[in-house]
Amino acid sequence: MRQRRRAFDTFSLSFVDCMCCGLGAVVLLFMVINHASEVRATEANRKVTHRVSRLESQVLDKRRAVRLLNAMLKKAQERTEALQSRAVALAAILNTRNSADGARERREDIIALQDELKTIQFRLEDLRAQAAKEDATRTYVGEGDRQYLTGLKVGGRHILILVDASASMLDHTLVNIIRRRNMEDTAKRASAKWQRAVETVDWITTQIPATARFQIYAFNTRARPVLEDTADRWLRTDGGSRLTAAVRALNGLVPDGGTSLQLAFTAAGRLSPRPDNIYLITDSLPTQGATTHTGTVSGDERLAYYREALSVLPAGVPVNVILFPMEGDPLAASVLWQLAQVSGGAFLSPSRDWP
Repeated sequence: MRQRRRAFDTFSLSFVDCMCCGLGAVVLLFMVINHASEVRATEANRKVTHRVSRLESQVLDKRRAVRLLNAMLKKAQERTEALQSRAVALAAILNTRNSADGARERREDIIALQDELKTIQFRLEDLRAQAAKEDATRTYVGEGDRQYLTGLKVGGRHILILVDASASMLDHTLVNIIRRRNMEDTAKRASAKWQRAVETVDWITTQIPATARFQIYAFNTRARPVLEDTADRWLRTDGGSRLTAAVRALNGLVPDGGTSLQLAFTAAGRLSPRPDNIYLITDSLPTQGATTHTGTVSGDERLAYYREALSVLPAGVPVNVILFPMEGDPLAASVLWQLAQVSGGAFLSPSRDWP
């Protein structure tokens, strides 16, 4: 009898094994990816929590210092009032006595009290200055609470910050600038170079005295204050809240267009009284003049636009330059360094992890 041939089955056990292995590999891959995401999220939350705790600790320290200074100030005022009362009493005694020896002694006492009173008044002024400084309410904590020797001294009664908000602030290289220029606004704001500029302004505002006036202008093909409806006037710090609002508004801007330093200096000239200090944050020489144009700009044209800008710069005002160098503009560093030196300001080209 002829044996029947066994039928061929394409769906064999080996095929099932392969499918199971593939499914297991996919499941394992998803588990690894999910675990890595959880680790990154946990690390990010830990860093944020640590930074918030550090900031809260600094705020508490500031408040304790303010309370201590206020207590010392109150005691000094009470001492001053007591000495003034005693001086008045001694003066009355001196007028009622005719004895030359007694009058001489009283006069010596009064002179000694007057000297002591002057010393206390000087101490009162120092305490008030320290209390005003502690009451600035704004702090900036860099990574690891690092401190830097910059040579920048933020002082004066009227402080102006000029921030380059042109498209070149998107990156350090021309290729990446062109690439980022075509991205969404959210990606432009998040670019590392622009965020460095915003953090630099944030750092400067923490150094502004509480009693000073300030203004922050962003400039590209036009110059405008970062806080709307504040053009051509100085702003109070309001205990730091106005400074915080200005930094937030700056962070919301989108770098775009060319760079007109002439318009920025013209805006500085319209402020009255004129600034005591100008802080210029930029990355290159200007590519625009008073009017807007398109196309490439040569190095000689950049220098010409820069000289036009100098012609409208308020005379006698120190210009402190913070330069984030850009590819393709080698003259910017030397020219802007000369501006800082001639005007009596400082020049800083910081590392990429500053401030």
